[in-house]
Amino acid sequence: MTSPSSAPLRDTFGRQVTYLRLSVTDRCDLRCTYCMAEAMTFLPRKDLLTLEELEFVAKAFIRRGVRKIRITGGEPLVRKDILHLFGRLGETLGQGLEELTLTTNATQLTQHADDLARAGVRRINVSLDTLDRNRFQEIARRDQLDQVLEGIRAAKAAGLKVKINTVALKYQNADELADIIAWSHKDGHDISLIEVMPLGETGEDRFDQYIPLDLVQRQLETRWTLEPEEKRDPLAGPSRYFRIQETGGRVGFITPLTNNFCAGCNRVRVTCTGRIYMCLGQNNHIDLRTPLRESADPEKALDAALDAALFAKPERHDFSIRTPGQSPALSRHMSVTGG
Repeated sequence: MTSPSSAPLRDTFGRQVTYLRLSVTDRCDLRCTYCMAEAMTFLPRKDLLTLEELEFVAKAFIRRGVRKIRITGGEPLVRKDILHLFGRLGETLGQGLEELTLTTNATQLTQHADDLARAGVRRINVSLDTLDRNRFQEIARRDQLDQVLEGIRAAKAAGLKVKINTVALKYQNADELADIIAWSHKDGHDISLIEVMPLGETGEDRFDQYIPLDLVQRQLETRWTLEPEEKRDPLAGPSRYFRIQETGGRVGFITPLTNNFCAGCNRVRVTCTGRIYMCLGQNNHIDLRTPLRESADPEKALDAALDAALFAKPERHDFSIRTPGQSPALSRHMSVTGG
């Protein structure tokens, strides 16, 4: 067999990929209105990469220079035996991998927070769009706010650094964003606000949900002093961070629609079915599952697929929300791609 490549993953625009978002399932125990339809049809188990295949893919990326892996879904913690994958990847920390983390809705964290910490996870992102129980049930279509808040407390008790991710929704939580920020900072959590992304049919009109974050920022500045942070973490995602003088905490803005952040893109996404999407806002993808399952030399075939993917990585995404009733920019749901 050919020795596997260790060449850095660099695209045609000179950007090096150091950050992998690896989806392990399309399933979730919530049904957030901006992310999923109520009556979702989930993928059959045979279409998903096995935990062993997910590990193989992750280690191929680490060998090619990826230093941060975020496990995503759906809700990653609903996947059976998922802690085994965390344990296996945790063994690579300090041997190429610098950070292993996940994005979660926190409903399962009371059971798993301690095990995640033992596996080497140090920071996690928790999706939380409201602190009001009735609103939570309206947005998530499930009455589970208490479990989410319990999970956040369990994560903190386990020593995990929690960052809150909040999708800004014009009519459902825009009036509450400052309060969510204040609550987060009081509990010691950073927070990122995110513009709604036009992915997949959810039964909702994204135009009605969308609020530009430059408007939200101006509103926050009538209450607080926001100081931009100049130094960026090279492993960070697309948030532009500000320190709020009055609270001492940080707030980030993720703005795929109003402030394109593609120039510094250092990440790719691999779905639970083994498709690598070089850009969240494009449909182009490369199949990794076939090389894994059918090649006589899967390491060599996987390296070739990664090279092809990086060659095809676009300069920027094509997200837009322009008119009421506009179809989503892409038909696939965020839960399929991985957050």
